[in-house]
Amino acid sequence: MQRLWVTGYRSYELNVFGDRDPKITVIKYALKNYFVSLIEEGQLDWIITGANLGVEQWAAEVGLELEEIYPVRTSIMIPYEEFANRWNENNQAKYINLKEKVDFFASTSNTPYQSPVQLRNYQNFMVQHTDRAMMIYDPEHPGKPKYDYNLIQKYQETKEYPLDLIDFYDLQDAAEEYQENHQSSNFSE
Repeated sequence: MQRLWVTGYRSYELNVFGDRDPKITVIKYALKNYFVSLIEEGQLDWIITGANLGVEQWAAEVGLELEEIYPVRTSIMIPYEEFANRWNENNQAKYINLKEKVDFFASTSNTPYQSPVQLRNYQNFMVQHTDRAMMIYDPEHPGKPKYDYNLIQKYQETKEYPLDLIDFYDLQDAAEEYQENHQSSNFSE
């Protein structure tokens, strides 16, 4: 079984503040291409991500779309109970909707947030219960994902654990490819 941990920037770190932002389309396009290539190589059974607004939720959405075509499952793991309680109503609704649709949902802690230890336990759980990781992340622009990136790098010192990065250059390439594919499909209609 091939289990992939997917994480990356929060939506605000990418200056995405609405569901219609074109950046989401490009990020989902890049995620889908990455997932499909792994699936077609027989290297992906589970997409496992967190529930943070941004890359993690978009990855879960793409995973659920791919489940209609491919034999892949999607899981959301959270670091503590009541994870989204402080979010606004719209974001809580998106979270609950995803939580109900994924194939597996669980928390690595059975209590609400108490300390940063829960976040470290979550990270350790994710790295120990997956076979590889993919991040939409650019080390030149750290942000919140730097903690996961640093943990994975440390984990790689003692274990074989592939990490694939999709950085801002890759996203720019994905945007151009998406644009080309979209323009050519519009002309053929």
